[in-house]
Amino acid sequence: MRVIKYLFQHKAALALVTVLLVVLAAVDLALPTINSDIVDVGIQQSGVSDPSVTELSPQTYQSVASQLSPEDAQFFQSCYDAQGQTYLLNQTGFDNRSRLNDIMAVPMIYAFNPQAQLGATDAIIAQQAIAAAIQEYQNLGYEMWDMQMSYLIEQGALMLVLAGFGLAVNVLVGFISSRTGAAIGRDLRNRLFTKVVQFSEAEVGRFSAASLITRGTNDIQLIQNVSIMLMRMVFYAPILAAGGVVMVMVTSPSLGWIILVAIAAVLVVVGVLFKIAMPKFRIMQQLVDRVNLVSREQLTGMAVIRAFGQESREEDRFDEASGALMKTQLFTNRVMTFLMPTMMLIMNLATVAIVWFGGVAVDQGSMQTGDLIAFITYAMVIIMGFLVLAMISMMLPRADVAAARIDEVLSCEPSIKDPVVEQDASPQATPQGQDASPQATRQGAEIRFDQVCFAYDNTSENVLEDVSFTARPGTTLAIIGPTGSGKSTVLKLMERFYDPTSGRVLLDGRDIRTLSQTQLRQQISYVPQTAFLFSGTVADNVSFSDPGMDPSRIYQALQVAQAEGFVSEFDGGTQFELSQGGTNVSGGQRQRLAIARALAKDARVILFDDSFSALDYKTDAALRQALEKYCAHTTRVIVAQRIATVMNADEIVVLDEGRVVGQGTHRQLMESCPEYREIACSQLTEEELSQGGGQA
Repeated sequence: MRVIKYLFQHKAALALVTVLLVVLAAVDLALPTINSDIVDVGIQQSGVSDPSVTELSPQTYQSVASQLSPEDAQFFQSCYDAQGQTYLLNQTGFDNRSRLNDIMAVPMIYAFNPQAQLGATDAIIAQQAIAAAIQEYQNLGYEMWDMQMSYLIEQGALMLVLAGFGLAVNVLVGFISSRTGAAIGRDLRNRLFTKVVQFSEAEVGRFSAASLITRGTNDIQLIQNVSIMLMRMVFYAPILAAGGVVMVMVTSPSLGWIILVAIAAVLVVVGVLFKIAMPKFRIMQQLVDRVNLVSREQLTGMAVIRAFGQESREEDRFDEASGALMKTQLFTNRVMTFLMPTMMLIMNLATVAIVWFGGVAVDQGSMQTGDLIAFITYAMVIIMGFLVLAMISMMLPRADVAAARIDEVLSCEPSIKDPVVEQDASPQATPQGQDASPQATRQGAEIRFDQVCFAYDNTSENVLEDVSFTARPGTTLAIIGPTGSGKSTVLKLMERFYDPTSGRVLLDGRDIRTLSQTQLRQQISYVPQTAFLFSGTVADNVSFSDPGMDPSRIYQALQVAQAEGFVSEFDGGTQFELSQGGTNVSGGQRQRLAIARALAKDARVILFDDSFSALDYKTDAALRQALEKYCAHTTRVIVAQRIATVMNADEIVVLDEGRVVGQGTHRQLMESCPEYREIACSQLTEEELSQGGGQA
């Protein structure tokens, strides 16, 4: 089982818990024996537990000695010392009392009743010998009530001590188990998160974000809970059951067959129930994924749902996903509801059988009442052990499925990997954290696409086909084209979110696949197509690349991004709290803050993925003008839909259906590229077009 392997990663805790469970089992198994002694010895035998009494009268001493063999008589005499008119048991007798009991049992019976008929079993003979010992104490003037109470208090105190010790051990086991389970959950979450952040968009798409969230929360929590139960209960049950079997065999082997029949019945019931329920356990986690996916979509797209008036349809969709999960859970729960009543029936039938056959043994004198009580207790311990295993096993299949889902993620190899031997970073790459205006002093990088082809998976058609162009240091390269032409894909390849199917992407003449992802991305800043902000302050978001960023650098980035004006109006300015995703600011404000975040990073290349779409033309123009000055030495790659945004770029690449259909300045493309001219004429007038563009 997969959950077990997580436990074995904490061998020290597992070994300690195992030792403590053995100790706890010994304590729990000792209590029924003490309880049996209280009934048999403390109540029925007036506190007398041994035929070898602690004091003998001369008559009894001589009678017993006369019935023994010379060897036994010599041993008997060595165990008693004459004290006045009686004989007292000495230390030798106390140390060898078990042997002394065997020697004195029959002679004690005949000492008080020479005509006595010995019992048919050792148990009956022992009871007759105890009766003779009681008679001897009475003849010597002992107060039997005091002896009885002394024994009961002594055994009761022992039970309290053992119960208290068992409680302490149980608390310690629970503490260690809980810490170990929490550590397993923590380690799995860390490993899962570390693995997921290494995934490219291909792996995230393969598992889906909703499923990865479920695996990182619900699945790991289930594994954590089951790990705790395994250490506290499942490991303890077989230890206790094995000890119970030993004690049953010691107490009354003749009734052991009842236990075997009960255990066999338990195993049959559990096997049948799990044969029925197991297939449903395997699909339950997938249904949890589905509910999570639908919920996430609906919460994220609530505005769209309301705008189109599709609330009832989405409610039906959620009800369908939730209902499928409910039906599966109801089926498994209904199957498992038979488990507890059936187990209790088996346990009660076993108790009835033990009382029936044990009562016959008590009536025949071959078993004492206390032994019967102890036997019933041990039988319940054994059956309860298997009952606990059966109850916990309701969670084990789900935990095993959850562990398989976690392993599936952990064993998934990212398609984007660092080179086996990392080489030194480019000489122009400098550590992050500079406080000066980096874009004003740092040299840009050259990015070149060399006959790049790309498909999102091996079975689909190429999204990019034989794409070649060069973005030179300190220049602006714009990429334009109709929707679906592959513009954003180009930027994802530059960031190495994907690798080309064929061809190369070069940074300063070096294939980016020979750089580690950290080395590459330290030199590139990125503004995504959908501006996303993290929960936290404005300053936290802008300084995302360097939490220790100088406030002046944050302010400068906000100025260039045309965000300083509205940020200053916020309550708290740069300390204004943004909600998750930046939903408490407008789309244009969110986009400008995302641009400021990219500008604040110490980067040699800045990628803008249609990052000006939410800006009005005036703000767009002011931002592009500020960029020219602030990023004079930085390589800028801009993906845009607006001709006005790209027409002053140093070079424009026109894409159509994944192919480069034009490349040059605005004026060159107006003359040579019909696709570009069609886009331009659809957006601007002839006068506006003639005013912009680089020199031919």
